[in-house]
Amino acid sequence: MSQTSNSDTSLKGRFASFINADTKDKRRIITDTLFNNAMYIIIIIAIVFIAIRVPAFLSLSSIINIISLTAAKLPIALGIGGAIVLTGTDISAGRVVGLTACISASLLQMLGYANKMFPGLAPLPLWLVFLIVVAVGALVGLINGFFVAKFKLHPFIVTLSTQLIVFGVVLMYLMIGTNNGQTLSGLDPAYTEFVRGTLFRIGGVAVPKYVLYSAIITVIMWIVWNKTAFGKNMFAVGSNEEAANVSGINVFRTIVLVFTLAGAMYGITGFIEGARIASCSANTGLNYECDAIAACVIGGVSFVGGTGKISGIVIGVLLLQIIFVGLNFLSVSANMLYAIKGLIILGACAIDMRKYLARR
Repeated sequence: MSQTSNSDTSLKGRFASFINADTKDKRRIITDTLFNNAMYIIIIIAIVFIAIRVPAFLSLSSIINIISLTAAKLPIALGIGGAIVLTGTDISAGRVVGLTACISASLLQMLGYANKMFPGLAPLPLWLVFLIVVAVGALVGLINGFFVAKFKLHPFIVTLSTQLIVFGVVLMYLMIGTNNGQTLSGLDPAYTEFVRGTLFRIGGVAVPKYVLYSAIITVIMWIVWNKTAFGKNMFAVGSNEEAANVSGINVFRTIVLVFTLAGAMYGITGFIEGARIASCSANTGLNYECDAIAACVIGGVSFVGGTGKISGIVIGVLLLQIIFVGLNFLSVSANMLYAIKGLIILGACAIDMRKYLARR
């Protein structure tokens, strides 16, 4: 009750200050508000425009499709969000998703499938494959975190290197045996049912099971970020690494753990993605990190460090998927989508930096 009262008082106080301000200050306040929320305003206008042009955009099946796509992309965004809180990034994320998706698919192909990558190998237990791909993702994250923390290398350089390494590993992995780089398909029904089987139906439209898994992961990450010493240390290191070190925080361990946790999130994304698309290749996961970074920045995770919320990341991923689905309804070409993604990232980062400079 007190939190609500404080919030109301704050809103009333700001409104009163605006009313009592002179014309110049009012103009500045309005301008700052519009600039700081420009990305949200543009996206909302775009959503309204698309809904008017194509009413089917707001149909039940379209809404559930947007929710499903959001759930599929949430784990990778939650992982990258931690790296951004540390004033870094992770551009290896998409390739790690691709590697773990291919591993999941190769170990969970049907026994009698003609183009099976490992002939004679029965599908492994789902829980074992899940642990394997999470461990693979965490290992890549551990390597990223170690080089960032130990040698003070910029995360961009480190993750660019691991991105290339992981992509090379994916290409070599797909050449094992007689696979010869072919797409991995023919997945075991137990795997596909576990991931994209029907959780429940709304108006006859199925909601896949991975929506529930994504919701559980989001809750866990919220607890990690907000209710653990590790989460507090992460924000402290992101805000001021030197001050965090002086205050007794193990900066090295914190950075390594943040990137390791991010890698584990990529592994989870790969496990889900393998069954969701049911056809994995070397291009699986391509540019997934771009969507995740854009979603984080839209959701308020600042590149200046020490700022971000799990709820903001969820909103960012949701808004981004709404835009992408809407553009598909407008029959915008896939080539144009790349340009739009770039503009969204550039605009969101510019707005984020403007907020930072205004606070200074």
